[in-house]
Amino acid sequence: MTMTRRSFLSASAAFAATPVLPGAASAAPLPREADIVVIGAGAAGIAAARRIMAANRKVIVVEAAGQIGGRCVTDTSSFDVPFDRGARWIHNPDANPMIKLARNVGLDVSSVPLGQKIRIGRRYARAGETEEFLAALVRANRAIDDASRGKVDLACASALPKDLGDWAGAADFVLGASATGKDLKDLSVIDKAHAQDRSAAMVCRQGFGTLMAKLGEQIPLSLSTPAGRIVWSNRDVTVETPAGRIAARAAVITVSSNILVAGNIKFTPDMPKRYLDAAARLSLGSYDHIVLQLPGNPLGLSRDDVMIEQSTGTRTALLFANMAGSSLCAIDVGGSFGSDLSAQGEAAMVAFGKEWLTKLFGSDVVAAVKQTSATRWNAAPYALGAMSAATPGGQPSRKILTEPIGCLFLAGEATHETLWGTVDGAWESGERAADAALRKIGAVKDTAPVEGSARMPRSHRRTSRTRTASPLD
Repeated sequence: MTMTRRSFLSASAAFAATPVLPGAASAAPLPREADIVVIGAGAAGIAAARRIMAANRKVIVVEAAGQIGGRCVTDTSSFDVPFDRGARWIHNPDANPMIKLARNVGLDVSSVPLGQKIRIGRRYARAGETEEFLAALVRANRAIDDASRGKVDLACASALPKDLGDWAGAADFVLGASATGKDLKDLSVIDKAHAQDRSAAMVCRQGFGTLMAKLGEQIPLSLSTPAGRIVWSNRDVTVETPAGRIAARAAVITVSSNILVAGNIKFTPDMPKRYLDAAARLSLGSYDHIVLQLPGNPLGLSRDDVMIEQSTGTRTALLFANMAGSSLCAIDVGGSFGSDLSAQGEAAMVAFGKEWLTKLFGSDVVAAVKQTSATRWNAAPYALGAMSAATPGGQPSRKILTEPIGCLFLAGEATHETLWGTVDGAWESGERAADAALRKIGAVKDTAPVEGSARMPRSHRRTSRTRTASPLD
């Protein structure tokens, strides 16, 4: 494994709550039949629908929320500049399809030269201390990789070196809560080690939610239309919604693993227990943004600076300062601490953000705070969390979720074995599920790719185990 000084915090990601999109796709009247029905209009659902349309088959997407995007949402109303409440980063620019898709619809994608800093109390880490932290991350990552080759899938925490010293807390946060939404004690070493490299950091300047809205503009879509029951067999499927029933020959289901387990959608016959157990082992971690508007740059940080602290435990955060040159600073919290904090409500989250900045920069910072906002993805009714991360022993569950269930096909970032927790992983899974559904109904042959589908899934193109320390979307 290799790691550069610039890669130790490739940045924070995850998802958020109560989105405000810059314009939702227009809703189509609900048809009574389709070749394939897609449940959910997030990245996976949009990708699946576009693939089905490219094969000249009739598709309808039903979305429970009032806008498309899923966990990709751009808020254009809380502040005077837009910001992504959900997924934020685009990684692997040489292979990531989201870059070409964004540019094809006229949006700007550019790299973010992230500044990376470590705070030790009221001062920044010295060069030697930074090197110590980097060395601790290298050792921790190597230990996780080594443990992933064993016969038993352990928790990442149990694989960590015992002599990380003062950097143990920061390493746990960066590799666990900040990277996956789960503490290392709740994370599979195999899942962590199998995550594909998430190098570089790029952003869509208009926002990821804006991109999803653009990509979904031509899709037959019914918003505010939750799927209440899915009646399925090996031959056909009926999706029951408050607006009526849709009869189809197959369905692509892109809801989150937490929604699947919660039973918000009823299945007749029941969803096989094997799949529900797999989804439960891939539960969503907790990750949220606490956004503070700080005019005048009282923190003295540069544009797009990323900062963590030398923490003694998990009660900590990651700061993404002066986002895109604005006065907005996001304090990202995750894992068990982030989950507990989010459960207390937005006021408690903002209070923590101010307290945390005061501890590191002094009380004058609080006086500079203007508007605030916080996301609460665990409470978002159509997500119930941030991104999937396998519990110890749960990594094989990702493959289970790719197996067809009669004429049902599951998709979403939780079903991707190496790009879980990323938008491009969700997108690729949607295309993959759509291809399987098209083959099921005889719309394409196994040897004939659908028009526009030349890419081999990147889970088969992985050439090394090299990863950044903090693999985030």
